[in-house]
Amino acid sequence: MVQVCLNGSRSAADDAGVPMSPEDLARSAAEAVAAGATSVHVHPRTPCGRESLSPRVVGPALEAIRARVPVPVGVTTGAWTEPGPAARLDRVRSWTVLPDFASVNWHEAGAAEVAAELLARGVGVEAGLWSGTPAAARFAASPLGPRVLRVLAEVTDPDPASAEASARALLAELGTAHGRPVLLHGEEGGTWPVLRLAVRLGLATRVGLEDTLLLPDGRRAGSNARLVAEAVAERARFRRPYRAGRTGDGRR
Repeated sequence: MVQVCLNGSRSAADDAGVPMSPEDLARSAAEAVAAGATSVHVHPRTPCGRESLSPRVVGPALEAIRARVPVPVGVTTGAWTEPGPAARLDRVRSWTVLPDFASVNWHEAGAAEVAAELLARGVGVEAGLWSGTPAAARFAASPLGPRVLRVLAEVTDPDPASAEASARALLAELGTAHGRPVLLHGEEGGTWPVLRLAVRLGLATRVGLEDTLLLPDGRRAGSNARLVAEAVAERARFRRPYRAGRTGDGRR
């Protein structure tokens, strides 16, 4: 699986290609899915660009994206979107249009309550486990662990020289991860080293303008579709030698 993360906390001030409005999010999602993305992660925005969990913001974004793509669509529930855990939980309870899944950062206050409410409403939970936080230990002890959709192993080390080692350390912390599938990804300079590791380990991964603005060669990507296309190409480059097996008489 290659998930596309459309925008995150970035804005057009970071890159003109960052989608903000429901229409732009839908267009960017459609282009990314055409390039090979198999799910979509989005941070819905108010008209003034602020991230929000309001049903009046989440609903239109989901409806616009779903009108253009046939793949699952998820949203963030990050603590920065609301002033406190209780407000975040109230927002989730007020949603009238439900995402297919939502990411819950396990190191944040109120994570278990938000995750339990999402599960009760039939929304899949991505357990966001950030490196450098106590999230992995908390998740290991959580009774909700076996019920999540997948683990989102998030490597926060932006250094391309050390991000892979940080990713391996995080995976070791996760252990069996309650037997749930793992999606491994990095950010900024660590995006591509961690993505290549995920490919080598056979794990799901993600890429998009939320995580990086750059292609592996350092050029500006300019769109989510270009980043996804490069991720798909990385996967194909890794798998190609294994496709060309030899026959019994020595011919390929």
